[in-house]
Amino acid sequence: MSASYAQVLCLPHARRTFAAALTGRLSYGIVPLSVLLAVARASGSYAVAGVVMALFSATSVFLSPARATLIDRHGPRRALLPMAAVYTALLGLLTVIVWRPGAASPLVLGAVTAAAGACTPPLGPTMRAVWARLAPERALVQRAYSLDGVAEELLFVSGPLLVGVIVGFAPPAFGILVGAALIAFGTAAFVSSPAVRDVRPGDGAAKPGGTGRRPVLRGIRRPVIAAAGVGLALGVAELLVVAFAEGHGHGGDSAAWVLAALSAGSAVGGLLNGAVAWRTPARVRLPLLVAGLGPALLGAALAPGLGTLTAAMAVTGFFVAPAITTAYLIADETASPEARVRAGAWVNTAVNAGGTAGAALAGLLIGPLATGWCFAAVAAVTLLAAVAAARGATRDGGAPGGVGDGGAAVAERRQSSSPSLSS
Repeated sequence: MSASYAQVLCLPHARRTFAAALTGRLSYGIVPLSVLLAVARASGSYAVAGVVMALFSATSVFLSPARATLIDRHGPRRALLPMAAVYTALLGLLTVIVWRPGAASPLVLGAVTAAAGACTPPLGPTMRAVWARLAPERALVQRAYSLDGVAEELLFVSGPLLVGVIVGFAPPAFGILVGAALIAFGTAAFVSSPAVRDVRPGDGAAKPGGTGRRPVLRGIRRPVIAAAGVGLALGVAELLVVAFAEGHGHGGDSAAWVLAALSAGSAVGGLLNGAVAWRTPARVRLPLLVAGLGPALLGAALAPGLGTLTAAMAVTGFFVAPAITTAYLIADETASPEARVRAGAWVNTAVNAGGTAGAALAGLLIGPLATGWCFAAVAAVTLLAAVAAARGATRDGGAPGGVGDGGAAVAERRQSSSPSLSS
């Protein structure tokens, strides 16, 4: 193994930049649940809270590529700071609105949360672009992406736990304030890091006649499809686990342990994936990793009890982080230099959109079908996503700058590019 996690953290300014990004990204694990609880308390209706959260999630997820485009064109300092400022201000306004129960109008709540979601700073895609700029070789990029993915997984697990602690002594609206403070401090520290501060605004902007939006979308079609398949599997699995636990006479705490096994398996798989010096190209590994979810979900479909389901979910998680990390690697290697943040944002959007679609699909399937058949159905969809990614890999295997060269194009691009975020 030519690279280690210690080497990743020893890259110039890596620890400071990564710590700042993680601080801001912890907000993503705290704010959604805090908003849901605060809106439900203020409006007295979980229906209103659900609609408000749907608006928040929709604008946050589906406008992520547009926000990433601003970063590619104007640089992180000029784009991230205004986003964080507006996002923090809107969260502060939302806190004031929901602080007293019964004082909030559903229309106002929906408008403010939708606007806040539209301004969410994309620290994750930007941090991955910074990793690609800092790391001098592909092995370190792979290791950095794996470390980043596992850390993000832990943030999304610990965020709701922190909200549980907060609501034990303060109103849920206080959690929104905590999330706003984290994103403000984390973003300011992130853009002040030399690894980000030295990026010249506009160096990564698309040039007239150069690579624009359509070539970016063509180059990342395979990882986007694969990421959507993984996200859909996760979205379905979360609801099915809850339904399975209740159907077998267990409470919500039992379902939480099963989902914790899914996260633990994902963390282990992500760390092992980053530790291997792969000789197989990423374009070949990606469909295999996505396909690995299929048999694991079929195991969940055949699970007779909660213990077996927990084991099946741990195996399922083992493929999740490696598949998403590999999708990010392919997007980074395939995208043109001026669109690296945008490419990562499309993969991130695909995961989140797939998760939202999966949750909706699970809601439709749980009534008419037994949970076992639901797990089998999502396994089949996941295998179809793997086939689609494999077909794309076969067509694009010899494309210049693709990932079939084991990353040589990336190394060459880093040596010859200008010193911008995209270099």
